[in-house]
Amino acid sequence: MHKKTHQNIQNWYQENGRLDLPWRNTSEAYYIYLSEVMLQQTQVKTVLDRYYIPFIERFPSLKLLGEAPLDDVLKMWEGLGYYNRAKNLHKTATLIDTLPNDIDELIKLPGIGKNTAHAVAAFAFNQPVPIMEANVKRILCRLQKIKTPNDKKLWELAYDLVDKVHPFNYNQAMMDIGATICLPRIPKCEICPLSDICKGQEEPTLYPTKKKRVVPTREENILIRVYDDKLALTQRKGKFLHGLWGFESMDIPPCASIYIGEITHAYTHFKLICKVYVYYENNPEQTDYFNEAEIQKLAISKVDDKIVKLFTKINP
Repeated sequence: MHKKTHQNIQNWYQENGRLDLPWRNTSEAYYIYLSEVMLQQTQVKTVLDRYYIPFIERFPSLKLLGEAPLDDVLKMWEGLGYYNRAKNLHKTATLIDTLPNDIDELIKLPGIGKNTAHAVAAFAFNQPVPIMEANVKRILCRLQKIKTPNDKKLWELAYDLVDKVHPFNYNQAMMDIGATICLPRIPKCEICPLSDICKGQEEPTLYPTKKKRVVPTREENILIRVYDDKLALTQRKGKFLHGLWGFESMDIPPCASIYIGEITHAYTHFKLICKVYVYYENNPEQTDYFNEAEIQKLAISKVDDKIVKLFTKINP
């Protein structure tokens, strides 16, 4: 039924696909799984340039990853964001040494959703199943002129269209077509290998219709406790940034604290504004104080890194 379309996709991929990406040139399931987790909500360039290879060099197998302390894993993940991904990756590694090739078994593992399970099945085990990341969703919506996508319907379309003979190349090609041709704003329909079956190419930007999103702003007062030229940090226990080291947030800073400025940071769902105060202690209540070199060895968030830099700028 889709023989010609599959051939068009295969031909396009061989000529234009990102064939040199390291996770596309390995049969090691752990490396493929790692790439899928890193690429969730993160650009290929970021993962490729700074994280994928160093992480594998530090934790070359799922077994060694599971044996490593979570702090070490979070430190290697530092700056990549969405730290729950790293924690779930580590949790999975403590449970198993080898990834299962069954989608239902993969979904049972921490942090592995439907799409990641399908991606691991298709890329690590060459199973004839589709994937469903953002680029693929956009393509499917345009093919069928769908303004408001329904996950159930999209998965049905994806299963119908998937190339069961060459699922690896097909799925990689679909992601590349979405990333380089079927673009959100100015798609290049004239060179798309799917143009002969696409119903939405007259007005592609209508599919899907994006909802306007208002990003809320949060404000926090951050206190840097200083004792003997060292800064107090605590390991976070709450759900947000759990496991990372950070500075204290409080409603009202102590009267003797000094305001040194503010930093901002944009998360996916909100913007954070931190007003930063410094408090020099004589009789420290806390036990975890660190100098600059020691802080660099801790796993801290980008926000706390910005706070350290603000402090260092004022206290060189």
